[in-house]
Amino acid sequence: MVTTQTADNVLKSYYLSAVTDQLNKNVNPFLAQIRRTTSDVWGRDVRKAVRVGLNGGIGAGTESGELPNASSNRYEQFVSALKNLYGTIEITDKAIRASASNEGAFVDLLNDEMSSLVASASYNFGRMLFGDGTGALAKVTAATDSVYTLDGVENLAEGMVVDMYKGAVKSLDGKKILSLDRKNKKAKLEGDAVTVAAGDSVFLYVHNSKDLEITGLKAIFDAEELYGVTRSGNEWIEPYKADSVGALTETALQKAIDTVEERSGGKINFIVTSPGVRRAFFNTLSAYRQIETMEIEGGFRAVSFNGIPIVTDRFCQNGTMYLLNTEDFGLHQLCDWQWLEGEDGKVLKQVAGKPVFRATLVKYAELMCYRPCGQARLTGITEA
Repeated sequence: MVTTQTADNVLKSYYLSAVTDQLNKNVNPFLAQIRRTTSDVWGRDVRKAVRVGLNGGIGAGTESGELPNASSNRYEQFVSALKNLYGTIEITDKAIRASASNEGAFVDLLNDEMSSLVASASYNFGRMLFGDGTGALAKVTAATDSVYTLDGVENLAEGMVVDMYKGAVKSLDGKKILSLDRKNKKAKLEGDAVTVAAGDSVFLYVHNSKDLEITGLKAIFDAEELYGVTRSGNEWIEPYKADSVGALTETALQKAIDTVEERSGGKINFIVTSPGVRRAFFNTLSAYRQIETMEIEGGFRAVSFNGIPIVTDRFCQNGTMYLLNTEDFGLHQLCDWQWLEGEDGKVLKQVAGKPVFRATLVKYAELMCYRPCGQARLTGITEA
């Protein structure tokens, strides 16, 4: 007979490993390339010592002359807080009782809940990889009643629960996105209308997630302070950036790769773009050469540029191409995905005052790039 205890046991013994594997390897191609590690985690922080420049104790001399003076390496410490990542499922008491005598129906129920959890977690985790850690989803530029005009809707989906901040003030709290007009970049939200005037700084965030997300690629290229190090005066932290690229050419791409490798000593081994940029790249190459493909970690297929895989991601900003060395990244975690357990060891708990049972997945992690100067970004690319 199916009971909440049965569901609890199945969630811990079977679904955890399956969900963990999917979230680690199938969120998107970029995440699948990144090493996951528990190293350099100290309490609630990630603390990573990174070497700056070369050892100075190297030189040439005469057969009987002085040896080069010893010179220690220069190190800087990157520090960033572990981020708290959660995913929840809910099962009603009625649903459990309705499938109590039918194990097949109960399995279907759990499969549907876990499939929904994986889809939602994959969406949000994938989005964070391209964000700046603030959790900002879109800027609101105008409002008519409860319909808001945005600067983009790439990070939004119907059903998402969001907050709206006008400056530092929360003007909407936990409201659901009812509909999206992707062509005109508009979203209809629950709740009372919020007035938006020209010049107002108004942004949408995932509910209760403002300034609490992992440090994504946008922060690596744009944040004034990265992992506790101020960008100003520390040129060694600066990645390569080319703006207003226009028509994408093989020369512009190779120049970015050459410049990064000359400056950092690393090797670009992964390229991720928006879909429109990849189409433009197809147009560029197909005019004079056959386009090659390759299979990469996670079972993904990618276009090959001189042996470097090129993939697309729905959350990569329009007109943008990132050229990365995945060896310079690490997803530092206190633990892999785990169920939150009560003192009694159960993961499926009744929600207070409701005939509903809830289970929560949790992971404490932070994405860190050890060599920002070994990465490149091209923006303003004309999409096809």
